[in-house]
Amino acid sequence: MPLLGGLSPEQFMRQYWQKKPCLIRQAIPGVQPPIDRAALFALAEQDDVESRLVRQGETGWELKHGPFTRRQIPGLAKPHWTLLVQGLDLHVPAAHALLAQFRFVPEARLDDLMISYASDQGGVGPHTDSYDVFLLQVSGKRRWRIGPVKDTALVPDMPVKLLANFQPDEEWVLEPGDMLYLPPRWGHDGIAEGPDCMTCSIGFRTPTPTELAREVLQRMVDNLQAPDKEPHYRDPAQSATATPGLIPEALQVFTQKAVIKALNDARSLASALGEALTEPKAIVWFEGGEPIPPGQGARLDRRSRMMYDAERIYINGESFRASGKDARLMHALADARQLSATEVKTLSRAARALLDEWACDGWLHAAP
Repeated sequence: MPLLGGLSPEQFMRQYWQKKPCLIRQAIPGVQPPIDRAALFALAEQDDVESRLVRQGETGWELKHGPFTRRQIPGLAKPHWTLLVQGLDLHVPAAHALLAQFRFVPEARLDDLMISYASDQGGVGPHTDSYDVFLLQVSGKRRWRIGPVKDTALVPDMPVKLLANFQPDEEWVLEPGDMLYLPPRWGHDGIAEGPDCMTCSIGFRTPTPTELAREVLQRMVDNLQAPDKEPHYRDPAQSATATPGLIPEALQVFTQKAVIKALNDARSLASALGEALTEPKAIVWFEGGEPIPPGQGARLDRRSRMMYDAERIYINGESFRASGKDARLMHALADARQLSATEVKTLSRAARALLDEWACDGWLHAAP
């Protein structure tokens, strides 16, 4: 694929993914920005859009969070500033289509597309990310300096996390269509050369064990159901005590066994994980729609997250059992993000009703 410098996705993942950087010249020849400058600035004015403004001045660095009015964004001729808009794929169809080109990585890992608009000499300073990132230049030029980080010390008292002793060992200027892949924790510093510098960053989810455990355990607790005729705690051997404030050891053991039993429920754990991975971000909302008309296909809304495992399908934080032909078609919907009219027609009555329910919720839409 041109996107990966002539490598197949399998070759790229084997040779570079989470291993070493990769510079790809003309990954997308003739690339166009997914959004123009005026529309990007207008997007940064919205409450449901994550945006940041980074400026470097004589007294140091400044970081502000949006939304921003047009007057709060510096003039185009002023150097050393950058506007960052997160989750562009949630709001702009062209950005969602661009992000979809990177679905050779599992959906569970794919996060979002951020766009960086910088004036001349604009950047966010030398830093590292905890996630893999593809840096695609879509307008103007940006000079990248990269290198492995041995000293992770940060510049103190700064609103942005800047490496105090960054020592790059490679440097390139990227023009529209060029792309740079960086594994996690790889130091990099990008500086715009000239005006109207736009860079798309395709980022990936890298949850920590604590973050994932907290989310999954909460969902497991919420989904915990008591079986019929569940036995209560009993202690016929309990003797009289002179220390009534002491928690009985038998009750501690009883509780420990109950928790371990709940955690050892593999199906509950898998379900909670799928729901957590597909939960939309807090700023995401859907507009209600209509059922899928007869004779039409279906396509997922660009804000919808859909995945599956061996037993269930997951969409936008909810889980559903599926088997047989329905499961195969739902898997196809998650993989391709659309179903043809013929495929929709072959769904069972229950699965078709579910599809219509999702359409009414705005999670998917009719497609010719």
